[in-house]
Amino acid sequence: MPTLNPMNQPPPFQTIIEWVEALSEDEQDLLFDLIHSRRISSRRISSRRISSRRQAIAQSAVETLEAVNNGTAKRGTAAEIMADIFGDEE
Repeated sequence: MPTLNPMNQPPPFQTIIEWVEALSEDEQDLLFDLIHSRRISSRRISSRRISSRRQAIAQSAVETLEAVNNGTAKRGTAAEIMADIFGDEE
């Protein structure tokens, strides 16, 4: 069975197909089940990251609206706010 090439690049897709075909049916089934379960796991992790990011954005929006309602939000153009943040004078 061939190994990875010296540049640590993945083997060509056709080579992978040939490797899989060289496995017994039981080994192929096991491989397919493993790939399937890893893909499901990967999707769950990705979904959690997206959900977490959405929650962070929603929380930021809530905090921004509270600052606007409390009168503590800074107002102005992007240049004015950046100057205020970084202490630059216009």
